[in-house]
Amino acid sequence: MTNDRQQMRARRCVLYVPGSDTRKMEKAVTLGADCVCFDLEDGVASSQKENARPLVANALRDLNFGASERLARINAIGSGMAEEDLEFVVPARPDAIVIPKVGDAEQVKWVSDKIGELETRDSIELGTIGLIGMIESARGLLNLRDIVSADARLQALIFGAEDYAADVGATRTREGMEVLYARSAIVAACAAFGLQAIDLLYLDFRDAEGLRAEATRGAQLGYAGMQVIHPNQVPIVQAVFSPSADAIANAQRIVDAAREKLREGRGAFALDNKMVDMPVIKAAERVLARAGIKRD
Repeated sequence: MTNDRQQMRARRCVLYVPGSDTRKMEKAVTLGADCVCFDLEDGVASSQKENARPLVANALRDLNFGASERLARINAIGSGMAEEDLEFVVPARPDAIVIPKVGDAEQVKWVSDKIGELETRDSIELGTIGLIGMIESARGLLNLRDIVSADARLQALIFGAEDYAADVGATRTREGMEVLYARSAIVAACAAFGLQAIDLLYLDFRDAEGLRAEATRGAQLGYAGMQVIHPNQVPIVQAVFSPSADAIANAQRIVDAAREKLREGRGAFALDNKMVDMPVIKAAERVLARAGIKRD
């Protein structure tokens, strides 16, 4: 019914953890976050970058992540560190690599090619490791159409609101009107090309109500999940981005009926006196993805 890139896991919450802090990495995998991202970029001081690489690689290999997705964020393309990051991290077989500060499609392709070389070298099945890009600049926003279709490995885009605001000279406010255009454009581009969209960070980890309100806005805009930086944020964000039991049951009925109609060679059909077509089916599949229910 849809392409393979839409058969995605739940990514309600992406928890960043400094790759230089073994204790925090060990704790992070016990929190039940949908995605745990060991960070080699902003979360690691310049003096600790070299030391962090083997720590992240060992953590990816040795820690029990349970059901959490295993992610690693490399340093930006052009920083002089990205290639070495990949040399350490790819052999540890993360589920996906997060690319910060994506400005154009060529950067996504470059990372994909490097991963492919390392997969071949280390006898890892080609295409096993996915990509998640971060849009954090005006350039990245203007190149969205090319970025979302850049490479088959690309599964999701993350909106980096703080860096984007700094890049365009905007003043960040609690209301967030200064980033609304970019926030909406990213979710629309992802929807058009079958990717997931992951929303901005809420930096005040002590403000639970503010976090809940921001996460609710992101969910209303169409985001599949949100970035977090503190363990206390995980349950709040995952609750907000989790569909209700009624929504899950309705989505499952739509998907099951669509599968049956597909076997009969039919397209649009009626269910509960309402027409169901491809956009409705896709919306139902997204609900199931957020709930962590995989299609057959």
